[in-house]
Amino acid sequence: MQPFVSTIVSKLDAKGRVSIPAPFRQILAQQNLRGVYCIPSFVAPALEAFGETLLADFQERLRKHDPLFSADHDIEAQAVLGNTQFLNFDDEGRVRLPDEFLAHAGITERMTFIGLDRKFQIWDPARFEPIQKERTARALAIRNSGAA
Repeated sequence: MQPFVSTIVSKLDAKGRVSIPAPFRQILAQQNLRGVYCIPSFVAPALEAFGETLLADFQERLRKHDPLFSADHDIEAQAVLGNTQFLNFDDEGRVRLPDEFLAHAGITERMTFIGLDRKFQIWDPARFEPIQKERTARALAIRNSGAA
């Protein structure tokens, strides 16, 4: 499956909609979706967005638990599936991000889409700038520590 790649800045329109970047919509369309799954990030003030491929991977992992006799099943399912929303594309590839999602990410007008292989994140650009610098520095440090 083609990965989500690149970083793209976009903005909310007057009705609170955003156009998901065309390359990301094409990848979702390859997964037979006319929309995107979205959830507030568990680890950052951002949104996690993904398609059927990542959802299927999560469901496979969830199958290690008995759905009727495992508290772990319910904990993981509720955390992910209970908080995920499927956002349908309109005819122009736009979605309406729920207000509570926008508040979680601190998004008011503009947003940055970051391709991260099987998912992409949606950030407020000002919040993402230091994260981008930190991630790049950490990647270089990891790479350099392994080089002889």
